[in-house]
Amino acid sequence: MPDDRSLTSLDVEPRATWEAAGVGRELGATTRRQLRWFAPGEANDRKHGPTRWRRGGGFWLVYLAIPLTAAWSHHQLAASIVGTVLLLAFAWSYLFLVPLGWWGARGARYSYLIVGELLLVTAAGTADIGLNGLWMLIFVAAATIILLPSRVALSIVAAFVVTSAVMPQVIGPWHIKGVQWNMGASVALASLAVFGFSRLIRANAELAAMREEVATLAAERERMRIARDLHDLLGHSLTTVTVKAALAARLFDQDPVRARHEIAEVEVLARESLADVRAAVAGYREVRLATELATAREVLEAAGIDAQLPGAVEGMSPEVGGLFGWVVREGVTNVVRHSKAKSVRITLDATGIEILDDGSGCARKAGEVATTHAGNGLAGLAERADALGGRLVAGPVDGSATGFRLRVEVPA
Repeated sequence: MPDDRSLTSLDVEPRATWEAAGVGRELGATTRRQLRWFAPGEANDRKHGPTRWRRGGGFWLVYLAIPLTAAWSHHQLAASIVGTVLLLAFAWSYLFLVPLGWWGARGARYSYLIVGELLLVTAAGTADIGLNGLWMLIFVAAATIILLPSRVALSIVAAFVVTSAVMPQVIGPWHIKGVQWNMGASVALASLAVFGFSRLIRANAELAAMREEVATLAAERERMRIARDLHDLLGHSLTTVTVKAALAARLFDQDPVRARHEIAEVEVLARESLADVRAAVAGYREVRLATELATAREVLEAAGIDAQLPGAVEGMSPEVGGLFGWVVREGVTNVVRHSKAKSVRITLDATGIEILDDGSGCARKAGEVATTHAGNGLAGLAERADALGGRLVAGPVDGSATGFRLRVEVPA
């Protein structure tokens, strides 16, 4: 465990501990990812999505009745059969290949191949059936929007709109004059409808992903809260138990009655620590400033450290009182464990608390580089202070090698 007293100054951002643990690094990953208009869902969607697609797509394929009717009008039998076969091949591809590209997650190349195959069948069908074969472009445009990246899809669909409107007049055997605005408008409107629907699907998918990320972050925050509380609680409690056990060992031969009393207090402290751990895990742990001051007096006295402690200050909110209680708990624990101090003074008012000792402070061995990282205890205090708009400062007294000051201030 790092020495919490090795910090010269501390002003920790509330998310610093999370980021150090890797929490939140993936936040927003879904929104940063380049999504298609339709994003593959979970395993259940991949299993049942193609079935739903075939139900919906099968309904809209009724519009292929227009080119099918044209295939059997004013055509030779062979041409009618070829046109029908091409329409059936197109319908099968639309119903069975498009879902494989969408939910199968087979890569961009596979999606481009599906669109190319649909476009090839459309061209062959239009060559055989005539002008009405261009109705298949509506379905090719829908598949393009679904399967391909947005910019590419919109560019291709725009080309389809222009082609369906302009191309008929340049093909002599069709005997078409002028731009076919109705055909171009049909492809454009159908594409816009699929585009809007796909945007809705995409937004719902992103919302579901963000909800999952928020839930994960909330779980990580709760885990960090429990870890922080356990560190603060056990660090203080075990330090107190250690000090009192050492004192009882020294008094065992000299004053057995006093030693027995100290051992009894160790048992009580152990039971209280167990209760505190359970409360911290359950989220009900409440720290009171008055209680922490009284406990600090006992711990410092048992450690042989002269203590100057105030009474509880009136006029502060429960939140500020709880924060100052945590400061007393962590500060006194660090004094007993690390400082080798002879005396400590705690001063506080409604907006600030300061713990000052005459111990070893931040002294380092010759040539040792000062650390810039706070221990878990001070980082936890900084998070608690920041939550109330306050600030924590810890470091040596007046830049000297002896003495250490821990101060937390909150707005009035």
